[in-house]
Amino acid sequence: MSTYVLVHGAWHSGRCWDRVVPSLASAGHRVVAPSLTGHGDKAHLLGPEVGLDTHVDDIVGLIVEQDLTEVILVGHSYAGLVISSAANRVPDRIAHLVYLDAMVPEDGESALDVQPMTRALIERAARSGTGWRIPPLPEAPPPLGLFGVTDPADLAWLRTMLSDQSALCLRQPVRLDNPAVRTIARTHIHCVAGVPEGIERRPVPAIQPNGSPARVRELPTGHDCMITMPAELAGLLLDVG
Repeated sequence: MSTYVLVHGAWHSGRCWDRVVPSLASAGHRVVAPSLTGHGDKAHLLGPEVGLDTHVDDIVGLIVEQDLTEVILVGHSYAGLVISSAANRVPDRIAHLVYLDAMVPEDGESALDVQPMTRALIERAARSGTGWRIPPLPEAPPPLGLFGVTDPADLAWLRTMLSDQSALCLRQPVRLDNPAVRTIARTHIHCVAGVPEGIERRPVPAIQPNGSPARVRELPTGHDCMITMPAELAGLLLDVG
């Protein structure tokens, strides 16, 4: 049995994994899919002081408090930053990092460094009434839709779990200064359909930081693959475990 910790991306909540969790659990694995501070059942906690460090504390606290070990830590999109810093703090508890269509940072980088288009989001927040709230991205015409979701029923469900993001999440840097984090195996899963203009995906080096060959998988769908291709995503995650 493996333990999967599934970390959602910006604007989403832990509910976005609802279609993936049953497949992992039915295969005998433990699955935890929390909502980060400011989202889902914790939406009332959103404030300008909520940042990347807050979300790293969320995940590290969950892992330590529940005494989780041999964790397969999955981060979607923005949460690539979250799982990186979390693994840096508790590398002995992490068996595998999965970057799911995610930002993959180096030490000291923020979302602004990894995905420069996020600067426009921060500027958008600065022009808003609060100066720090970033609302979810607007829906685009197919095939882009809303985070790659275009089916009307799926869109309606997705909208129920979206909420504003704090700009500090995109400004705070990742910490990857623990040598032990480099020994953790990685898998990269890329969603390759309907990639929006301006999104830059860094090439995955042929050799992982731990010296083993890179593991890169692809799904022929948009960004929110846990909604549009949950069975296929679960299959890839089970292959990691």
